[in-house]
Amino acid sequence: MNASPIGVSVMPLDNRREALVGVAAIAEQLGYSAYFLPETWAHDITVLMAEVAMRTEHLSLGTGILGVWGRSAGTLAMAAASLSEVSAGRFVLGLGASTAQLTEGLHDVPFIAPLAKMRRTLTQVRALLGGERVPLAVATGARALKLNLAPSGAVPIFLAALTDESVRLAGELADGWLPFLYPRRCLAQGLELLREGAARSGDAARRVSVYPTVPTVVADDPAEARAGAAWFVSFYLTTMGPLYRRSLARQGFGREIDAVIGANTPKFAAAVPPEADRLLDELTAYGTPAEARERLGQWHAAGADMPLVFLRPNLTREQIERTLSAFGPMLESRV
Repeated sequence: MNASPIGVSVMPLDNRREALVGVAAIAEQLGYSAYFLPETWAHDITVLMAEVAMRTEHLSLGTGILGVWGRSAGTLAMAAASLSEVSAGRFVLGLGASTAQLTEGLHDVPFIAPLAKMRRTLTQVRALLGGERVPLAVATGARALKLNLAPSGAVPIFLAALTDESVRLAGELADGWLPFLYPRRCLAQGLELLREGAARSGDAARRVSVYPTVPTVVADDPAEARAGAAWFVSFYLTTMGPLYRRSLARQGFGREIDAVIGANTPKFAAAVPPEADRLLDELTAYGTPAEARERLGQWHAAGADMPLVFLRPNLTREQIERTLSAFGPMLESRV
């Protein structure tokens, strides 16, 4: 078992099927522990996960994340049970509320009461995977069904969460928490929210795993690595709607957000000005190989069980291998 487990993920702008599957093979060869993929408006990642499962033997495989709006709880449970079987028990079902734009603009579903939707979906999926009849919440007059499969209750369910109440929900009902663009210094606060949620469940001692997704850029030139990290942060803060801006503003980064927006107005410049460097330090791992390892190690020290190295889209195979190989020394120690 890795002393410092690390996982891998890829930014969803990358839509090269073979490259996405290939990242998993590289990660397994290098000794990484997990491979998570987010779904947006390209591939159905449950299909990609099945392909990855057939090409790997040891990696944990997860959806990071599937939105709770694009599939019914029954469809999610069927996918999770199937992927768990295909992967010999290596699958993790990562769920999240996604965004209003993706929910409404692609799935044509109103983005209403996302916290309640996540609670209902998780509860229903958990029941189905455990061999129970689905607890109906909408078609309550129907005869509730269960899956025509052997129970797969051991499938871990993780939640992506940014608001305090959604993190508490992860602590109450989920097996893990998948924070993204959640400042490293705030992980301690997140851990406390998880404990509050666990107490609300009636099992204050329940343990919830923490797998933060960390935008990662490695280069021999520190300035090049910083520019890559700046691209990540500026992209998500200026082109992906208000979700991440609001979350970071609540956590005390209002001035830095304003600086980033100003530096990318009227046109996106992939810029994070020096006065907003704190965002790069708190949200990413970047630098030379040694610097990037040191920064990623800080996530373990802050309480993360397994940070996920989040790769930029459209990297060449050589760039992917170079980035992932930079963390090799952290993967060598075993207990």
